[in-house]
Amino acid sequence: MTALLRCEGLTRRFGGLTAVNDVSLDFALGEVHAVIGTNGAGKSTLINMLSGELAASGGRILLGDDDVTAWSQPRRARAGIGRSYQRSTIFPEFSVFENCRLCAQAAHPRPLALWENAARCKTSGDIATEALRATGLSPLAARPAGLLSHGGKRQLEIAMCLSTRPRVLLLDEPLAGMGAEETDRMLDVLRELRAGHAVLLVEHDMDAVFRIAGRITVMVNGEVIASAEPAAIRNNREVQVAYLGDHA
Repeated sequence: MTALLRCEGLTRRFGGLTAVNDVSLDFALGEVHAVIGTNGAGKSTLINMLSGELAASGGRILLGDDDVTAWSQPRRARAGIGRSYQRSTIFPEFSVFENCRLCAQAAHPRPLALWENAARCKTSGDIATEALRATGLSPLAARPAGLLSHGGKRQLEIAMCLSTRPRVLLLDEPLAGMGAEETDRMLDVLRELRAGHAVLLVEHDMDAVFRIAGRITVMVNGEVIASAEPAAIRNNREVQVAYLGDHA
């Protein structure tokens, strides 16, 4: 598979604490790559460095052939790195469609179209429509975003991310708080999205991880202790003891 995003020796220190230590991973087109670990393992710090919200203390990040280690978060977003967050980041008073259209407009501004009504911009509208179709939200396009179910709001966050036209999706616990039906729906969305994206999935729902991931990386205390296909991770004794439980 083609690696769209790679990190080499990525490290982040906060004073005397090393939150991520010498992590080297790649995220390939067509694959859901899950990163798992207990709270404090360094998963969110890793995503924050890859997206540009946190500067790396060491190592480098490559998007395709470009070294983006020193790039700002907006520049990385424009280059094709999109992310979702653990907490909801929608505009609840706006419609589902308008949430996506605003993201598309922000990612694809038209500064010379001074006299054009932004809400009628065909380019951003078409991008938003496609993002809603890809996430199964088209029937709810006119609904105020704040009235969506919890699962619907998480789907909307992914649709908003898609509206920026990313090549890489960094998804931080998108299944948090979901019931079985909502989880199934979200996994169906991720299966569809992986064909055209590299997907990094940070998630605590282990059943869902083993159902969707083509590769699983396990982090403990900021370090990678294993990175392999799901079957190998399930049978890895070090992983069983450190994360899945001694009796896994």
